[in-house]
Amino acid sequence: MSFFLSKTNLPEVLILEPQVFEDGRGFFFESFNKKKFQALTRLQVDFVQDNHSKSKKNTLRGLHYQIKKPQGKLVRVVKGLVYDVAVDLRRSSPNFGQWAGVELSSDNKKQLWIPEGFAHGFVVISETAEVIYKTTDYWFPEYENCLNWRDEDIGINWPTNNPNLSNKDKNGIKLKDAIVYE
Repeated sequence: MSFFLSKTNLPEVLILEPQVFEDGRGFFFESFNKKKFQALTRLQVDFVQDNHSKSKKNTLRGLHYQIKKPQGKLVRVVKGLVYDVAVDLRRSSPNFGQWAGVELSSDNKKQLWIPEGFAHGFVVISETAEVIYKTTDYWFPEYENCLNWRDEDIGINWPTNNPNLSNKDKNGIKLKDAIVYE
């Protein structure tokens, strides 16, 4: 296998580490291989869109999710370092309202699989960071929802207290008032 798989405290949120081949010229690794991804995770997913963002230090993007047209996401960092978070929003889940956080960086080359039914967000720890993620459905702004990044009921231990936020993210709603998955 070209990837190593580990689980977070949320069993459906997975960390994938590629096997990296490095020498004096640089490095090479497969960032995605559908057959290997499916064999390793036992998931049948079809990615339809790739997104690429660049953000400055202390920028927090999230916690975003779509109830209609939900998206699974495979997230990686190609420059810099972020703290990436997933929150379980499936009311029927024993882990409803719980979160998992992982450092993703261009150095560790880890990827995070966030399945449908979870909110997703990240904060930039390095001076800048570039994040690329694959999605299992298209982005529909009319269906996007945003959780409050500092909701005490979720209790995420973000590595910042005063992040740079978009207006949408400043106005995120609390879990108790959120539309969630069944």
